[in-house]
Amino acid sequence: MSTHDDRPATPTTGQHSREHRYADVDDDTRQADTVVIDRDHDVDEAVAAERWRLGWNSGADLGLLVMRLVVGGLFATHGAQIVFGWFGGPGLDGFANQLTELGFRQADVLSALTGFTALVGGVFVILGLFTPLAAAGLLALAVSAIWVKWTGGALATEQGSFELALALAALAAGLTLTGPGRAALDNGRVWFRHPVATGWFFLLIAAGAVVLVRFLLHVDGFAV
Repeated sequence: MSTHDDRPATPTTGQHSREHRYADVDDDTRQADTVVIDRDHDVDEAVAAERWRLGWNSGADLGLLVMRLVVGGLFATHGAQIVFGWFGGPGLDGFANQLTELGFRQADVLSALTGFTALVGGVFVILGLFTPLAAAGLLALAVSAIWVKWTGGALATEQGSFELALALAALAAGLTLTGPGRAALDNGRVWFRHPVATGWFFLLIAAGAVVLVRFLLHVDGFAV
C-alpha cells in the first residue's frame, strides 16, 4: 500500500505529450490542427480534473484498515467464544441454551451458524477477503442482536442495550458499501473500493437473512 496521496497535486493535461507529437511538424500543418489540439486539450483537462476529484488516497486505505481490524477482530473473538468456548465464552451448547431462552427454535443449528459466521466473517474482514460478503454476514448478526435487545434501549447505561450492536452494524454496512481499500487481499478485485452496486446487493442479502431467521426460527416471529 502506498503511504502517500496518489492523486496528483494538480490535474495534469497531457500537454507535454502533444508538444512532443507536433515538434517535427511544419508550421502550416500545426496551424491547421490548432482547433483539434485545443479541443483535445480541453477534454483531457476535464478528464484529469475529474480523476483528481475522485482519486483514492492512502488516508482512506488506512481508515478502512482500522475499521476492518476493529470490526473483524470483535466478531472473530465473539465467534471463537461461541465455537470454541475461548475467552470465557459459552461454547456451542451454552450459546444454544441462550438462544432457546430467547425464544429461538433449532437452537443448535442457529448457534453453529452464528458462531461460524462471526468467526469466519470476522477473519475475512480482517484480511480484506471477499469483503462485501463477509461484512454483510457480520451486519446480519449485528442487526439480529439489535432486534433481540430492542426493548433494552440504545444507551449503554441501560441494561441489555443495543448500542454496541448498532455501532458494529453501522461499521459493517459501511465496509459493505466502501470495500476494503488497497490494504487488503481483495486489492484489484472489482469490489475493492467504491463497490456501490455489489454493496447494495449484499446489504439486501443481509436484510433477507435477518428476516428469514427471525420469521422461521423465532417462536414469536417478528415480535420484538
